[in-house]
Amino acid sequence: MNQVDSTKSVYLFTHGRRDLETSATDALVANGFAKEKIVSAKADAVGNVGDYMAMLWMPPTPDQIKIQKITKVEAVPAEGMIGLWKGVSKEDLFTIPLK
Repeated sequence: MNQVDSTKSVYLFTHGRRDLETSATDALVANGFAKEKIVSAKADAVGNVGDYMAMLWMPPTPDQIKIQKITKVEAVPAEGMIGLWKGVSKEDLFTIPLK
């Protein structure tokens, strides 16, 4: 299992696949993330440095969750569906199978 900081928030990007939100949450919890720290990502609010991003990957038919760590947050004007996340830099950590 990968080392995660369970005190950090995890922003879950479902790319419109709300039907997979429960199974994605279960997979994240099984891999050390705290359920109460899992937040549905929204275009108008971003996380902080050290928080995690969890993306269902690869749209439109994801079979895994890509885990990334936020390394930098810059103020940017909201743009389209990406919104304020355009200003977030991140590093890829690992993937979790989506069952």
